[in-house]
Amino acid sequence: MPVTRWIAAAATVLSLGTLFVAPPSAPMKKTDAFLDAETTGVLSIEATECFDDPAYSRMADDRVIVYRPCEDSADNQAFGFVYAPEGPWDRPAVAALGWDRCGAAFGKLWRRGSAEGLAFYPVLPTAETWADGDRALMCVVYRPSGKLPGSVLPLATR
Repeated sequence: MPVTRWIAAAATVLSLGTLFVAPPSAPMKKTDAFLDAETTGVLSIEATECFDDPAYSRMADDRVIVYRPCEDSADNQAFGFVYAPEGPWDRPAVAALGWDRCGAAFGKLWRRGSAEGLAFYPVLPTAETWADGDRALMCVVYRPSGKLPGSVLPLATR
């Protein structure tokens, strides 16, 4: 094979190879629908604890979140809980309350640029857990670009 044909063939193979390279993952935006009180494992997470995103468990036949020590680079960290008042279940109102109150707590904990690269989301009750008296909303911090490097809570709150 002449050199020019070999170079053209190699260039074709290289360019085709780029079709199969996975693009860099986009930052993840987590919303109040990402997890809820019925996600297996979420009710065992306490404030300041870290945990990974849900993954399917064949044993549980469900999506499950698992506690992970913060120093082992987890996906999320619970930074507190807020409580909804009694009343009928109204998901949009509970979600708005979660964004408002978790946002206020987030703003107090991470001041003056210390929140750079961090975001938060509330974990809401469901209609079923609300009917059982659940009024707790978990506030969670995460990095849209990837795992947390350890606990991201300011030292005064640990």
